[in-house]
This record gives sequence, structure tokens and C-alpha cells, in this order.
Amino acid sequence: MYASELRTDLADTLAEIRGAGLYKTERQLTTPQSAHVATPAGPVLNFCANNYLGLADHPAVVEAAGAALDEWGFGMASVRFICGTQTLHTELERRLSEFLGTEDTILFSSCFDANGGVFEVLFGEQDAIVSDELNHASLIDGIRLSRAQRYRYRNRDLADLEAQLRAAEGARRTVVVTDGVFSMDGCFAPLDGICDLAEKYGALVLVDDSHAVGFVGDDGRGTPERFGVADRVDLLTGTLGKALGGASGGYVSGPAEVVALLRQRARPYLFSNSVAPAVVAGSLAALDLVRSSADARERLVANARLFRALMADAGFDLLPGEHPIVPVMFPGEDGARTAARIADRMLAEGVYVIAFSYPVVPRGRARIRVQLSAAHSEDDVRTCVRAFEVARDAVGAPPAPSSSRA
Repeated sequence: MYASELRTDLADTLAEIRGAGLYKTERQLTTPQSAHVATPAGPVLNFCANNYLGLADHPAVVEAAGAALDEWGFGMASVRFICGTQTLHTELERRLSEFLGTEDTILFSSCFDANGGVFEVLFGEQDAIVSDELNHASLIDGIRLSRAQRYRYRNRDLADLEAQLRAAEGARRTVVVTDGVFSMDGCFAPLDGICDLAEKYGALVLVDDSHAVGFVGDDGRGTPERFGVADRVDLLTGTLGKALGGASGGYVSGPAEVVALLRQRARPYLFSNSVAPAVVAGSLAALDLVRSSADARERLVANARLFRALMADAGFDLLPGEHPIVPVMFPGEDGARTAARIADRMLAEGVYVIAFSYPVVPRGRARIRVQLSAAHSEDDVRTCVRAFEVARDAVGAPPAPSSSRA
């Protein structure tokens, strides 16, 4: 009886989500991840993947992963401290530390797990965590697991950050927590100013650099490199699931003592299987490619600039920025429905994008988040813009006011 009541209640909730135009469907791909993919409806251009350098189907990455299956097996069938560590895992941790310029690194099954494990271990009731209001859900959930005092500052607002740091004075240990790049807006955290304030108030700095590592900065080392503060950021978390091959796995990188303690006490590390050997080997190959990807990073920047310029000229409302995440905004009460209809029509035009609406973004701030890749050609970018124009006309959406265009 109770199960029947639960099913009825959940069906009503799902109907409400559909009625509000907020229901999320999962489109199937019938090919490997790439700038050009196929769906059951046919081939499409992919503009919604985190495949920033185009490494998800790179032959060297695929070959390394395939060879690891033969040499190292399919999976570890265990957690690290029992019998789940191979020399591959320790080599990837060493290589990540070398690449990021840190003392040590610890692998997790995902960056969500990395962020879920770090705060509870390092920060307790006597400590304070000062967090940007738009931080990723994994940071928010990880912080909730800690018993530390929690303070939140307005997105990228250094004056409000300082106010929260003053409010946190007296804590045993204080940490400022921020995304390096805010994934829904495509904007950078002002890490230089954040580090200045952290040093002024004796706080640590933790940066989740998932949407930057591998392609932001002169050598692809992420937002700390871009802002010249690599030696002033205390802790880095990140993922192997975006620019670094696009598979799975995450990490915490920083002081050796932090990593050592996480190996002893981080619950997602202690109670989750090790990253699969093929993923580790493919990620090692991706790191090799990142070191020689200056041309790809330049192409990625050029693609993002071209897309922004063409979309602004076509009368779309873009959030300003320089990152290859480009949010195309559809604000207002009916924005979620409009964004979803445009995304659906674009698929029919051969371009794969996804609409984002509440609760992923605030109410009234619906958007289509376009993500450029170094694997896109100039023709691909122009095709995407034309599909936006055709879809907008087909659904009857007006151009954005000129004052709102990037």
C-alpha cells in the first residue's frame, strides 16, 4: 500500500516537472564522444560536451586504454588500501602532481567524490569554510558533510568575500572555496584577488578546477596558472572526465600531509573502488597530449571568440566571458520552455545542444550552454550559429535587445 502511495506521489511530482517545462531527457549517442556524433535520429554536431581538447576519442588515448585492458585487466574489484592499487595509479598521481606543481595527489572515483571527501577530513567545528554562492553542487554537498561554520559570499564579489572573512575571524582554520570556472556561466573566479584576501586574513584557498585543467593557462595547468597564483592556491580538486580524456575519476592535489590524511580518513576514497586501469592509462596518455596541445588550446580560444561574435551579431543574449562555455540566455517566466524548444529544433537541424533550467540554474535564468571544442572546425561553429537562427525563427522567439548581447 505504502509503495503504491509513493508511486502516485512521485508521478504527480514528475507531472509537475513536465508541466513547468523542466523535465530533462537523456539523448542517446550511437558513436564515441566527439565533435561529430551520431544519435538514433542521425549524425549531429556536438556542442554540449566537456571535451575541450577533443581527447575523448583521440587515437593515442584509446590505444593506451585498450592496451591497459590486456595488461592490467578490467577492474580492481577493491578499494585502494585493500588490494586496489596498481603502479598505474601511483604513476598517475605522481604525474598529476608534477603537472599541477603540487607535492602530492590522491585519486578518487570522481571529482564529486573528491569534493565529497576533502572537507569532512580537514575542517571541523572550530573551523570556517567561506564558499562562493555559485560553487558546483559537489562542493556544496562536500561542505555540508563538514561540521565547520559555513559562510557564503556573492559570486566573484571580493568585497563580500572580505566581509565573510571578517565574520569568520577567530576560527581555528579558515578556507576560501571556489570553482576556478563557474560551469553554468562560463566565467572565471578572480583568483588573484581571492588569494590576496586569503593571505590578508590567514585563510587557505581551495579551487575546483574541473572546467579549466588541461586547457586554461599557457601550459594548460588551469586557472591558478592563468592568474599567476599557482604557488598561492593551497588545494586543488579536479576531474579526469573533461579535458583530460573525458572518462571518469577525480583528484585532490596539494600538500603531502593533506593527501596522506585523506588516504586515512576520506570516506569516498576508503569505501569506493579504485579508478579502472584502462581509465588510468588513458588519462596518462591524455596528460602527455596536453603537454603538446598549445595549438589545440589556441584553436579552442579562436572557436569560442568566433562563436561569441557570430551569435552577438545574430541577436542572441550571451553572458560575457572568454571561456569556451558560452551560455545563450533565455530569461523570464517562459524562458525554460523557449530554451527547450530551441534545443529540440536544433537537433532536427543537426546540432546537439542542451537547455538548462531550474533547479540547475536559478528560476528565470534558463539557457542553452554551448561548449566549444578544439575539435570543432570554423565551419562547425558557423553551422551551429545558423542552427540557432533557424530554431529561433521556427519557435517564434524574438532576438534579444542589443544591450544584452555579449
